[in-house]
Amino acid sequence: METTSIKVQPQAPSVLNASGSASGPGKAGCLMQVAHDHPLRNSELNYDKHNFNLQMEMLRNREGLHAPLKIGMELFASKQVGRHPFLKSSNLMRDVLLGNDESMEFSDFLGGDDEYMRQPHAVVEKHLNIL
Repeated sequence: METTSIKVQPQAPSVLNASGSASGPGKAGCLMQVAHDHPLRNSELNYDKHNFNLQMEMLRNREGLHAPLKIGMELFASKQVGRHPFLKSSNLMRDVLLGNDESMEFSDFLGGDDEYMRQPHAVVEKHLNIL
């Protein structure tokens, strides 16, 4: 038996509908006609969430409903703990609960988090609505 591979071919229109006017939100411009999303894009964007849901389902089947509920409550509590409004949280508690504290990823050292320094007093006053 001979197997054939299935390849995803991009589907671009053969004729572009170009107009001289600026395209609005409802109109399809040339870029919108040519641009396409790869089928794996959504899968890769939702990988972590899907993987977490699968792990919680396996934990529920193995240990019962209390284990995923406990982890969910601990994750919710970890979101409530924060720093001062002018400091970004490192989310260490969340990483420890999910087991990501011992892994090094691209976002750990080149995450694209913009470094910013704001005036602490002004930020706290705005956060507490004291003006």
